[in-house]
Amino acid sequence: MRIAIAGSNSLAHWVAHFLADEGRHQFILLSRTAKPPLTARGWQVIIVNYGNQGNLIFNLAGIDVVVSTVTGNAQLALIDAALKAGVERFIPAEYGGSLTRRMPIDPLDRGQSVAISRLRQYESQGMAHTVFACGVLYERFCPGGLRLANVGQSSGASEEGDYIVNIRSMRAQVPYDASGRPAMISMTAARDVGHFIVAALDLPQRPREFRMRGDRMNASDLVRVAEVMRGTDFERAQHNSATLSDRLTLARTSHNEQETTRVHLLMATGEGRFDFDDANLNSLVDFTPVRFQDWLHTVWAGDLP
Repeated sequence: MRIAIAGSNSLAHWVAHFLADEGRHQFILLSRTAKPPLTARGWQVIIVNYGNQGNLIFNLAGIDVVVSTVTGNAQLALIDAALKAGVERFIPAEYGGSLTRRMPIDPLDRGQSVAISRLRQYESQGMAHTVFACGVLYERFCPGGLRLANVGQSSGASEEGDYIVNIRSMRAQVPYDASGRPAMISMTAARDVGHFIVAALDLPQRPREFRMRGDRMNASDLVRVAEVMRGTDFERAQHNSATLSDRLTLARTSHNEQETTRVHLLMATGEGRFDFDDANLNSLVDFTPVRFQDWLHTVWAGDLP
């Protein structure tokens, strides 16, 4: 099997890492610019122009599976080119909550719904697709957040402390669900998402959606993990749909786009967007993903007073 990995963020690196480690499949990395550190590892990096269909089709010739970590118009161009190049299966940049939990009008949509619609349209023309839902990436809670971790930045609110808990300032925003309980969250480390994707390539099952997770807990317990690590209680604010609606109105009135995205993320969490009961991929692969507590202690070691 020949794999094309589109993008050069850390998730793309992890997919390449596990493909290289297992050695069963050939792969290339598609990037807008040269990546000397990746070619130094012996990986083939091909510079592509997402605005040039001919260029994309040429570079996808002979590829069986595309793993995308690019979004927006670049991903749409990649989908079109993959169909024309005869790619058998496309894995879109949908590394978040299950599609079944997405609202019809989604304020967090960054072009994903258009991509999924196009992929469903292309199924009848012979190109299958599989979404890999992982819930919330652990990297939202690492030093520097998603931005420094170089993953998931298009999802918005990518700075350290933008989502639920600011470990450095010891403050937390805890979303509650409609029943008055702290919202449940499924979560996975980016490294394990890459491992899950590679492990699933050889499975006979090819559903429209695989769901995976490294851990599952409610938002209050998540904050408690951080509190235990820091050895003190955090300043907590509890939020239901009413308080978040008020906060959203204030953010919009002040034209604060980053705060608007932060509130939408908390609202989506309270609505169950980032949780699922059945992690259908976990039982099919032969490895154990890292638990959130262990991961958190590792990434913050030496970064706190």
